[in-house]
Amino acid sequence: MSLVKFRKRPFRNLVTQDFFDIDNFFDNRRWGRNMLQDAFWNGKSAEPALNIKETDDNFEIELAAPGFGKKDFNITIDDGCLNISAEKSKVKEEKEDNYTRREFSYNSFERSLQLPESVKEEEIKAKYNDGILSFKLAKKEEAKKRPPKVIEVA
Repeated sequence: MSLVKFRKRPFRNLVTQDFFDIDNFFDNRRWGRNMLQDAFWNGKSAEPALNIKETDDNFEIELAAPGFGKKDFNITIDDGCLNISAEKSKVKEEKEDNYTRREFSYNSFERSLQLPESVKEEEIKAKYNDGILSFKLAKKEEAKKRPPKVIEVA
């Protein structure tokens, strides 16, 4: 497995402009063939950034997921696939004599990674620290890189 950089920015136009500026909003959308790949139109959510590093003994994965807590994550392995999902919602309500103020937010994502057969699924470890979800996936002995064998010429 090699490190592959994958860049997907589904909300590219939404983040940099006023969402409620309808004239400008529709002028800047990607129309035509690319419209189905746009997350705004196909209902997909943004995926968090992911780094994968391979060493001689294991794979190391880092997933950027700031704002979540350890209890917000649901991590499973199913049929050789590492499934990572998180969901967080927050509601704040303030009532006074003549008004009620209610704020809410919801954030979620799902990410799935096909694991190579060389990974020991029973030894996968996860850690969450400072907004980064880290995984360490140990390789099976037969998949570990061995030093080259020197053959003497007789």
